[in-house]
Amino acid sequence: MVVLVALTGGIGSGKSLAGEFFAELGAIVVDSDQLARDVIERGTPGFDEVVTEFGDEVLTQGIIDRKKLGEIVFGDEAKRKILESILHPLIRAALDNVAAAAPAGSVVIHQIPLLAETGGKDRFDLVLTVSADLTARRTRLIARGLASHDIEKRLQAQVGDAEREAIADYVISNHGDKDELLRQVEHLWNDVLLPKAGQA
Repeated sequence: MVVLVALTGGIGSGKSLAGEFFAELGAIVVDSDQLARDVIERGTPGFDEVVTEFGDEVLTQGIIDRKKLGEIVFGDEAKRKILESILHPLIRAALDNVAAAAPAGSVVIHQIPLLAETGGKDRFDLVLTVSADLTARRTRLIARGLASHDIEKRLQAQVGDAEREAIADYVISNHGDKDELLRQVEHLWNDVLLPKAGQA
């Protein structure tokens, strides 16, 4: 069987690094943010829907400028919900295609930041969430080059760790260093995911 896993966590929690570790161990890792880019590339139905809804002001040289789009939607909840109503069905369909093409015994991990917000838990066999304290998350986001006001807007647009942990089957605590994160990922891979996929 193919095991479909959601890997969630707030912005700056370290879910992308956890996803990289899972990929190195053999998982098929699909990044929701990458799918969100793919489904609105020029020439796709998603591109047409976004431009129809938000206008040419979101374009730079004929391509959707995610920074411009982000500035519009992160400051306006109604517009963010409109964008999500366009993106989420397209992202779900793209993920379904990946899972359908995966060989038997695969572990397909979908990195999805807004799982708790969108109520998509039931579509997955297991939910893993990465938790980290806000200070660590802010430090990581500043290191990524995000401005403080952008960080606060994005944090406020997401639910807290407690809500994510409430829907998770397993919680990965990313309060320490990378080695500690890797040890938790390896434990979940060897003791939970592989047996569930019938590989152990």
